[in-house]
Amino acid sequence: MYLFCSAFSPSLTLFGILNADLQTLRPFAPEGITPLLPLTGIIFVSYLGFVQITSVAEEIKNPGRNLPIAIIGSVVIVTVIYALVLLAVLAAVPNEVVAGNDTAVVEVARILIGPIGAAALLFGGLLATASSANASILASSRINFAMGRDKIVSPSLNEVHERFGTPYKSIALTGGLILLFIVVGNLELLATAGSVLHLVVYGLLNLALIVFREGDPADYDPEFTVPLYPFTPILGAVLSFALIAFIETFVIALCGLFVALALAWYMLYARSRTTREGVLSEYILSRSEEMPDAAVSAATSVAPDGGEYRVMVPLSNPRTEQDLIELASLLAKANDGTVVATHIIQVPDQTPLSADSEQLNRIDAESEKLLRTARDDAETFGADVETKTIVSHRSFEEVFDAARTDKADLVVMGWGGNTPMTAGRVESPLDELTGNLPCDFLVMNDRGFDPSNVLVPTAGGYSSDLSAEVASILLEQGSDVSLLHAVDDESEREAGEAFLGEWADERGLDDANRIVDTSDDVEDSIARHAADRSMVMMGATREGLLSRLVRGSLAFEVLNDVDCTVLLAERPQQRSLVERIFGR
Repeated sequence: MYLFCSAFSPSLTLFGILNADLQTLRPFAPEGITPLLPLTGIIFVSYLGFVQITSVAEEIKNPGRNLPIAIIGSVVIVTVIYALVLLAVLAAVPNEVVAGNDTAVVEVARILIGPIGAAALLFGGLLATASSANASILASSRINFAMGRDKIVSPSLNEVHERFGTPYKSIALTGGLILLFIVVGNLELLATAGSVLHLVVYGLLNLALIVFREGDPADYDPEFTVPLYPFTPILGAVLSFALIAFIETFVIALCGLFVALALAWYMLYARSRTTREGVLSEYILSRSEEMPDAAVSAATSVAPDGGEYRVMVPLSNPRTEQDLIELASLLAKANDGTVVATHIIQVPDQTPLSADSEQLNRIDAESEKLLRTARDDAETFGADVETKTIVSHRSFEEVFDAARTDKADLVVMGWGGNTPMTAGRVESPLDELTGNLPCDFLVMNDRGFDPSNVLVPTAGGYSSDLSAEVASILLEQGSDVSLLHAVDDESEREAGEAFLGEWADERGLDDANRIVDTSDDVEDSIARHAADRSMVMMGATREGLLSRLVRGSLAFEVLNDVDCTVLLAERPQQRSLVERIFGR
């Protein structure tokens, strides 16, 4: 019956009150309170919409004010409506009409209002169910989106549709799983299991509130605080977990299996990738001397070990080594990470790669000199550093393999003169067609590393987000950062300023200078504004390979137009073969 609660109309309540006989409500709970508790846990699923509001908090205007109003207001309004309707219905018809009847509300509407009322209520119930399903998909997709952002699941779920501005991959995954469960599962079992899992979530949410309030992390500054703390979250946690005990044992075991699978996923997949440490774990480890050894051991065992930010620097030219190491050290320090200086040496195909080769021993000795210098430079700039030598029959391609092997988050490399940049992307044309980048890449055409005055052209491309992250770090280090957006003519200036302002605000570049150029020539615009800059940093092109082979790439043209250092930034993304060839 609770599936139709959201469709109750005021008319049904009115007819129920007019036909009410309060004697039918006595005695209250004739068989006691205990039989009501399992039902309380089961119908919990009908109240899940309230927590789903929080899943789209990032998309709500002024969430500090509007979110509490939405949650508390909806809980109060819906609870009052549910209570009034149920009381009116139970007082207006014999109990045997309601008991054990899945479509009791429709039957009650037929008795009180007639066939038209029953049909209207049934139609309203179907609309309410569809609306609830849509809200569930919306909320679940945003949760998947956030998990992808934190690398708990694949970050590819974060991709936002260019036209609709929605995380379409996350929505598709969520919708597919819902259809799968509906097809292969029992709806009553799914509803009960959903209630149990959400009781677990609600209980953990209450405990999480206590952890946040007591741990008081640096970025925790809520505009709304729960009243009667800590009694409210303690009571919420106890009641949520207590209701689970009244559900069928099989359902509890099934939900326990889901929880175990989630823990296994974290330990086997997410732990080695995510960089977000839990507040509780952080609180315990920061006070390890005061905490019990068992608590410290447990927090250490579940703490993310993918949190170390690794910046790989492929080295081959001693002349540019110091500039690459300086940039890598700056970025590594900003992310509490490590510089991995890697000397990749290409040898002829006929040279054996065996460890006892006399030639390789000589190469290792020479490589150690370069790496020692790189190590000293990185330590001078205050960054942790690792060094290694890789001897390979390949050179450029080995960079990608080394980045995967070292689990690098970012590769900072010099431009070899032929690829990349000539193609407008990090990969060579063949590599671009056959694979994806293993991590973020910055490619420097080094004309003297001087980050004092940086120009960041942007049209909102995917890889320009990486440019923005680097620019934000440079801005914090005291660099003068200017953002440039080119439009067709003066009539588009206002739209261009709005775009650039929003783009900067969303990426923490509020203090950067903003330039909107109306010359209708992107290449010339960048060249003119770069004339008095020390560095230009731009995202990789989104044009397809075919287009770049015919018309050339903007990155390469800019490289020839300016006299300062140019940084090409590219972030890995999933692209189909058609997109690789023809672009988007």
